[in-house]
Amino acid sequence: MRLKDKIAIITGGSAGIGEATAIKFATEGAKVIIWDLDEARGNDLATKINAIFMKVNTAKFEEVENAAKEVNNKFGRIDILINNAGITRDATLKKMTIEQWQQVIDVNLTGVFYCIKAVSEYMLANNYGRIVNASSVVGLYGNFGQTNYVATKSGLIGMTKTLARELGRKGITVNCVAPGFIATEMVAKMPDNVIETMKAKVPLQRLGKPDEIANAYCFLSSDEAAYINGHTLSVDGGMTV
Repeated sequence: MRLKDKIAIITGGSAGIGEATAIKFATEGAKVIIWDLDEARGNDLATKINAIFMKVNTAKFEEVENAAKEVNNKFGRIDILINNAGITRDATLKKMTIEQWQQVIDVNLTGVFYCIKAVSEYMLANNYGRIVNASSVVGLYGNFGQTNYVATKSGLIGMTKTLARELGRKGITVNCVAPGFIATEMVAKMPDNVIETMKAKVPLQRLGKPDEIANAYCFLSSDEAAYINGHTLSVDGGMTV
């Protein structure tokens, strides 16, 4: 029970890696609050693991601010923030629209800033907090056709380092996880030849499991990682070796 009685917000927590994280954190004893837009799936998961679902658009600061206040009012504190929510709108530079660029920036980068800005106020009041941001292996080396996505994931690494310096003195650690190719529902819908190509790029010759990212989130959120701050942990089967 590494997270026993911790109050943990997980954004994008109703599916994929977020769902696996919500289940993992609940198993480890945390009181889980899921922030997502998928009400049906979010409420269903919350019921199964005795969590709380809140419909929150992380790209809108007012919604984030109000939701954080509600959580703090209910529990008296917020211990953990997992910034897992993210979207893709892939296209080459020539074909990428301004709207596609802005949508990804709004959710993947600005949305994380909003969440940290709102939640950190309550962490600062208690001189304690664990913030974990979801970057990506492509944020470390780039990827064809993902200018917007890669820009956000690289930006999160820089944001993590800066906020680790600003918030560390107040007992708040800020770290990053950079997943590689993970076997989510979205990936499962890809053609078999594409999936096999992805596997071939990984030294372990397989895709990662959502649970393996959830385990990394859990470790960085626990007191076992109390002296880890400003770090980006690659969980990618060795792709960045």
